[in-house]
Amino acid sequence: MTALSRAVAIDAPAKINLALHVVGQRADGYHLLESLCVFTEFGDRLAVETSDEDRFEITGPFAGGIPAGGDNLVLRARDALRRRFPASTPPVSIGLEKNLPAASGLGGGSSDAAATLTALARLWRLPLDSSELKEMGLALGADVPMCLARTPLVARGVGEALEPLGRFPALPLVLANPGVEVSTPAAFRALGRRDNPPLPPLPVLKDAAALVDWLAATRNDLAAPAMGCAPVIAEVLEGLDRHGALLSRMSGSGATCFGLFRDRLAAQTAADELRSERPGWFVVATIANGTED
Repeated sequence: MTALSRAVAIDAPAKINLALHVVGQRADGYHLLESLCVFTEFGDRLAVETSDEDRFEITGPFAGGIPAGGDNLVLRARDALRRRFPASTPPVSIGLEKNLPAASGLGGGSSDAAATLTALARLWRLPLDSSELKEMGLALGADVPMCLARTPLVARGVGEALEPLGRFPALPLVLANPGVEVSTPAAFRALGRRDNPPLPPLPVLKDAAALVDWLAATRNDLAAPAMGCAPVIAEVLEGLDRHGALLSRMSGSGATCFGLFRDRLAAQTAADELRSERPGWFVVATIANGTED
């Protein structure tokens, strides 16, 4: 960097759907959802800095197969800011460290887009408040606004109606993906019904055990259709259960599953054992960040 250059780095955490209910469908085809979402310490990493020309580099274990052209949500987010502020958005170098598998139900692309909007707004010192960023994010994808919020929340509608949760426990968990991609449109097309019951009321949660009890009465309505596309998902869930998960479930449209564990040590032990058994799988222990009043 030169003496006049600036740089901003930001995490792009994985988004976990602890529960995902499909409760309807709009006339335009978009599905109506109710989802309890959390964000983990583990995820992608984005760095931006001023440059003499635009650059975009993707590194990390899952860089292969990620498009580096105009279809990438990172570049779409950059270009959306440029259209809004054409005189205040000079060339920039963007580096994306891709630690999350693609098409895995972890919201990686949406989280990358949200991180890009946030980082570039800081780098370019753009006059955008949170509601304006949310509006720009929604134009990029239904999951981007919740990834901008990156706090435990309930999302409703197509993902634009967000209810941040003021008190929520941190959750030790294991993420596991068998190395297969599940098409989100294909999972939705395979749904048996689209007017499922909504989430039950969320009580005040004293601890993770209370959350696990509440989650037992919830679902991921995309799990069955995703398993029809990728039966190996059932093996992932079985592996998490066998290694002591208090609750295991698929996230989003899959194929990544999560297991909730009693503490960080139990999660790390389970991840190490499962990774040893299945060396071709993506397996990582992490924490879903909580909040306090």
